[in-house]
Amino acid sequence: MRIGVVSDTHNNLKNIDFIINLFNEETVDLVIHTGDITQATSLDRFKELNCEICGVFGNNDRNEIELIEFVRNQGLNFCEPPHIIEKGDKKIVIFHEPDYIHDFLSLNDDIDLVLHGHTHRFREDFFGQTLIYNPGESAGMLKGRNAVGVIDLNNLNARRIFF
Repeated sequence: MRIGVVSDTHNNLKNIDFIINLFNEETVDLVIHTGDITQATSLDRFKELNCEICGVFGNNDRNEIELIEFVRNQGLNFCEPPHIIEKGDKKIVIFHEPDYIHDFLSLNDDIDLVLHGHTHRFREDFFGQTLIYNPGESAGMLKGRNAVGVIDLNNLNARRIFF
């Protein structure tokens, strides 16, 4: 199973459309958004994915009533972080802000993958056996500097795709 990871789209509709096409071309099985979508219209665009999407609300989403209502009305699997999901034989935790990841992992040693956003910076490191991953910036205006991630859950190999 392969998952797509995107963070901090910040209502950049042009980039969102490009991201959707990237994930469809990569034939990922699931897309995980690590927060800062900012508007319902942005999340609505993701209906063009050829797979399911889930994720968490970021600091720029939490007061966006229309976005929260859209998630509820569409029955989407989005919530406040941390959000724990299981895919295949992997346990995944989705954060937005990375501040409490190490504390969380210190109390939960059965997590395979932690995803986060917020910093707009790439991160790929381990806490024990747990991969911690952030694909980095996805809403920037500089072509070629934006990125999303694709992770193979069978072996936790992660790859960044720049656009």
